[in-house]
Amino acid sequence: MPPAEPAPLSRTAPPMPGGALHEQDWQSLTFLHWRVEPAVVAPYLPPGTRPDVFDGSAWVGLIPFRLANATAPVFRPLGPIPYAGTFPEINVRLYSVDETGRRGVVFSSLESSRLAAVTAAHVLFGLPYRWARMSISTSASGVISYRSERRGAHGFGGRTGPHSRIDVQPLDTDLSHDPLAVFLTARWGLHIARRGRTLFIPNQHDPWEVRAARLDFLDDELLAAAGFPRLASRAPDSVLFSPGVHTAFGRAYPALG
Repeated sequence: MPPAEPAPLSRTAPPMPGGALHEQDWQSLTFLHWRVEPAVVAPYLPPGTRPDVFDGSAWVGLIPFRLANATAPVFRPLGPIPYAGTFPEINVRLYSVDETGRRGVVFSSLESSRLAAVTAAHVLFGLPYRWARMSISTSASGVISYRSERRGAHGFGGRTGPHSRIDVQPLDTDLSHDPLAVFLTARWGLHIARRGRTLFIPNQHDPWEVRAARLDFLDDELLAAAGFPRLASRAPDSVLFSPGVHTAFGRAYPALG
């Protein structure tokens, strides 16, 4: 039986099976994206998934933001985790669709400034988090600066690893309903390869508020470290900004079948 066609894009999250397992806020997000050939992305996706495409292209994203007020999966009723539940993050991500037509995100790498969050994400979800020195600041003119430097080749000790330095000016143009912006931001879950299986972890939040943005500075090594050299040497094909959303995640379940 051939794979199903991708599900229609929607700014509204579908129902989440089983309800929320844990929650977090995503704040001050910048979305930098580059077009690539689908064949370039395909080897980096979990088994049973294929590149999700828009306008004939696959897309590689570099997304810095602040993750805040995270709750622990087992202790969600107790509220956000003090200190360890808020930190800067930056990820390199790809876009996938599985055999049922479900669209998702695949993370090539994720940087975090909280060692506890890195360890928990590795153990609970098998996500490729790395420990990094990170900061987010906003100038008087509204330019947001994101800085990240991985701690060692594998995130722990030793020489420093790849860095990313990004300066972005959010603009007033509303792109919340722009088809490409919806494709890049309205992703209602992630595909992960875990213990020989491909799983899907659903998420749910209000529709994104998305605005145009201007990239003022980029010095990035994370894209190359994730397997996509030379992307950072050319201007991104899309630059977006969002003030953020409150997000809930559900339980992982098999993506196939």
